[in-house]
Amino acid sequence: MTFDIAIIGGGPGGYTAAEKAAKEGLSVVLFEQDRIGGTCLNRGCIPTKALLHTAEAYAALADAEALGIHVENISVDFAAMHRRKDSVVSALRQGVEKLMKANKVTVVSGTACIQAPSVVSCNGETYEVKDILIATGSKVFYPPIPGIHGPGVYNSDDLLEGEGKALNSLVIIGGGVVGVECACLYRDLGCEVTILEVADHILPPMDREIAQRLTMFLKKQGITVAAKVSVEKIEGEPGAMSVTYRDKKGTSYTVQAEGVLAATGRRANLEGLLSEGLDLQLERGAVVGDYAGCTSIPHIYVIGDAKAGNIQLAHVASAQGENAVAHIVGKPLPLDLSVVPSCVYTNPEIASVGLTEDEAKAAGIKPKCGKILTGANGKCLIEGAESGYVKVVSDSETGRILGAQLVCPRATDMIGELAVAVQKKLTAAELAAVVHAHPTFGEMVYGAVESLR
Repeated sequence: MTFDIAIIGGGPGGYTAAEKAAKEGLSVVLFEQDRIGGTCLNRGCIPTKALLHTAEAYAALADAEALGIHVENISVDFAAMHRRKDSVVSALRQGVEKLMKANKVTVVSGTACIQAPSVVSCNGETYEVKDILIATGSKVFYPPIPGIHGPGVYNSDDLLEGEGKALNSLVIIGGGVVGVECACLYRDLGCEVTILEVADHILPPMDREIAQRLTMFLKKQGITVAAKVSVEKIEGEPGAMSVTYRDKKGTSYTVQAEGVLAATGRRANLEGLLSEGLDLQLERGAVVGDYAGCTSIPHIYVIGDAKAGNIQLAHVASAQGENAVAHIVGKPLPLDLSVVPSCVYTNPEIASVGLTEDEAKAAGIKPKCGKILTGANGKCLIEGAESGYVKVVSDSETGRILGAQLVCPRATDMIGELAVAVQKKLTAAELAAVVHAHPTFGEMVYGAVESLR
């Protein structure tokens, strides 16, 4: 069989690239070894947020007395909660399948292997193509901790797929995005949660001030957070697990829980992808690619989590997929990947884009920051928001907005406006000239940039 382009991996990057390629008039074959939608849709972003929505609603009902609402005998139906999550995932997956069908993309279920720069095999069939796009995503990474592969130790797939795991206590190894989101999810359901993080603070890639504020919130909610620790071993059986770790002073501790979540990151998934002798440049187990996704072999491209040094975000993979297709058909790259917002769906939400104050200083820029606290915002007070903030970082000489960090309700929705400001090189005065509706959370953005003006 012959096609213009073969896309290996049906996650956000893969199916976006397939749609764009088809609309450019290319014949497209899309290979997916599991379910269309990839990790993000089936066992990542979407199921996490669906479950968090239920858990947050349950937690809000428990505190409804303060709003003048009397609620008695509330409880969580864990199975029903996961059935709703599955229905959301199924509806979105069917939407992607219909999108592929509408664009006449040939979808093949199976593990594809690149035999040569223009040849892909799958299920005993051979496909001849002009271009190949690798979008195979990532898989769970396990550090060398004794007992980490034993029963009672789960990964995010185990907690998010099917019926999940109903637990009354949970130790989470890893304080990254997956770790803190799962911590909030289980704590809202009444679970006793402990987070163990090897770095100096949780959410290691993010601004230290954000990590400190989130740590304070988590502890207030009853979550135990221990940073700069090393996990030595995991023992026990499902329902009676123990995790032994040492703190920065070398003191040993053991914490007990019904289950353990290994949230220690992900690595590129290239299993079965490359035939022996295919000389594709790799770096730490991932495929090396440039800004347009070009690899060391002409006509082979890479995007998303399979790409070396990449930011592991679904929207990054989607943007890279669109850019790679544009490069293949000889068009300018449509998306600017130098400005990428990051979001964490804790309570309160966290979002950031561009440079932090420390990063600006490290780049030789003298920053000027505008900061508004949630306590000064009417909508935050109405909804009883936790203490948070919107911080905007600008260049003190030019007034140009360099970045922003948000810890507040709807932060993940509000970050889009600030991403535009950074990408378009707007000044604080220019953004402050825009009228913001009242009362809204978005007024905090205005407040922050107005203080800079």
